[in-house]
Amino acid sequence: MSENRVYNFSAGPSMLPEAVLCRARDEMLNYNGSGMSVMEMSHRSKVYDEIIKKCEAKLRSLLNIPENYKVLFLQGGASLQFASVPLNLMKTGKADYIVTGQFSGKAAKEAKKYGTPNVVSDLKEEVYKRIPKAEELTLSPDADYVHICANNTIFGTHWNYVLDTGNVPLVADMSSCILSEEIDVTKYGLIYAGAQKNMAPAGLTVVIVREDLIGNARADIPTVMDYAVMAENDSMYNTPSTYPIYVCGLVLEWIESIGGIAELEKINRAKAALLYDYLDESELFIAHADRDSRSLMNVTFRTGNEELDAKFVKEAAAEGLVSLKGHRSVGGMRASIYNAMPVEGVEKLVAFMRDFEAKNK
Repeated sequence: MSENRVYNFSAGPSMLPEAVLCRARDEMLNYNGSGMSVMEMSHRSKVYDEIIKKCEAKLRSLLNIPENYKVLFLQGGASLQFASVPLNLMKTGKADYIVTGQFSGKAAKEAKKYGTPNVVSDLKEEVYKRIPKAEELTLSPDADYVHICANNTIFGTHWNYVLDTGNVPLVADMSSCILSEEIDVTKYGLIYAGAQKNMAPAGLTVVIVREDLIGNARADIPTVMDYAVMAENDSMYNTPSTYPIYVCGLVLEWIESIGGIAELEKINRAKAALLYDYLDESELFIAHADRDSRSLMNVTFRTGNEELDAKFVKEAAAEGLVSLKGHRSVGGMRASIYNAMPVEGVEKLVAFMRDFEAKNK
């Protein structure tokens, strides 16, 4: 880490790899001999066409995205996809939603504007401490799709298995876990992700959608939300988020340089184990999520004393460990340890937690 930089545990926008930031800095005023910044150039120019095509190619390579899937670079965040998914995929007005946290709940609520989504499961009474087991779920065989949020940023839970939905397409919001672990894209009909946690600065949304699911949008859908239109125009129907796409390409190159997603997953599992192992032995801190549902990306915990939690967050910030306050709906603390968080950051956090516990027993 460069001098004076903090370890930023924010849930998003989050840390970017330092190597990526340095590369973007070096190319800020003159990208590849163009004499201008990527921020300034036309999205229709030859030089930018190379940037966006290279970004897509890298993403396809790293995630092994098959040819029968389209990659779309969109805007509006995951929140816009809460509406875009039913507007594009809900042909009969039926869809299954599994609510495991705030964002999947918002997605289900949005879908009610366009059909009659069936909430298969909602573990709100358990404060979303876990992901439901497959045997607890009764899915509708005639649903247009099944929607899940693969990783729950606020509550620190993660789908650690792939739900078998038969012939019904599985739609997953992967905003806070995309690129963090190996996945089989063919198990999903559609994957969407806001980029500001693991991929790029805020402003870019990535959609990976199987081709046979495109072309069934409602007639009254806004044009920029129609997957078919965006696919036909190679994400260039309107001006895309040019700079975040450029940075996304740099992030993908960085992942490739360290060994790809398989290697990154090993690092992520090691980082998470450092923190969870300490939490499980601690007499002061309590982990929120059940062990079989724990997220690799967002670790939620508390002391059980709100004043002590506030003291922890304040003292941690003074040590360069920032943005550890938990979301208001769950309280306590949250350490978001996305791809760009170095192992050293987690080691420093655990060391601080040990010291804090010794002083506050």
